Amino acid sequence: MELETRVYHKQSKKSFFNLLRDSLKDIFNSRFLSRQLAERDIKAQYRQSYFGLLWALITPLATAAVWIFLNLSGTVQVTDTGMPYPIYAFSGTLIWSIITEAIHSPMRSTSAARRMLSKINFPKEALIISGLYKLLFNSAIKIVLLFVFIYLLGIGFHLSQLLFPVIILAALLVGTTLGLFITPIGLLYNDIAKIITMGLTFIMYITPVVYAIPETGPMKSLMQLNPFTPIIVTLRDLLTGNSPQFMSYFIGLIVVSIPLFCLGLILYRISIPIITERSNA
Repeated sequence: MELETRVYHKQSKKSFFNLLRDSLKDIFNSRFLSRQLAERDIKAQYRQSYFGLLWALITPLATAAVWIFLNLSGTVQVTDTGMPYPIYAFSGTLIWSIITEAIHSPMRSTSAARRMLSKINFPKEALIISGLYKLLFNSAIKIVLLFVFIYLLGIGFHLSQLLFPVIILAALLVGTTLGLFITPIGLLYNDIAKIITMGLTFIMYITPVVYAIPETGPMKSLMQLNPFTPIIVTLRDLLTGNSPQFMSYFIGLIVVSIPLFCLGLILYRISIPIITERSNA
């Protein structure tokens, strides 16, 4: 059998489009590996857990329950949301958890595979896709529960709800794009992960996750400029059959995120082998 001849070139000699092509090609060729890694991690995550998949619901349900209690008790006065507040709070915490987990996913998946990266030569992009598989799996139960709430609380079915997957994909795209730029720095400095977590906690309070955008004031301006706002508000508008009020901002966000995602892939492809080599030096 004739042996395969493979010629290696320095990454610096490759153009942007060649690097992107190679990265997308490796994503396609490593789809089986990505699925296997995701299945392994999902099984390990729930193998010794008594409540199993229910843990995937705890964070958004607990966050939503706290704000629902504060609202019902009068401790926190929330302006009119245009829908039952339990749906408003749960839908906001659901999509927010997807965005934040997508931001953390590339760094967590790559950091967990450091030993494997140093011993086995495989497409590094498989780690990104496996992280997305795990995120979609954990989110699926939350999404089903959200639609149960929608029908139980009287919102019913609207044709616009069929576009719900588009919003989920947009959240994954924006979150993963940010995560790709953060990952190389986060692998070098452990403090980055903590800073990102603290920063996202602050950003949540200037995002319409659990309360509506104020009618006036500086908070209104901050929320309207927040790039996460069009994702969350458009999700709620589609769920309730309302006309999306941030559609132009939402489309512009997607248009900007696509080339940034491609740039993030290239940065990841170039930097991860270098960081792995230096970590083992």
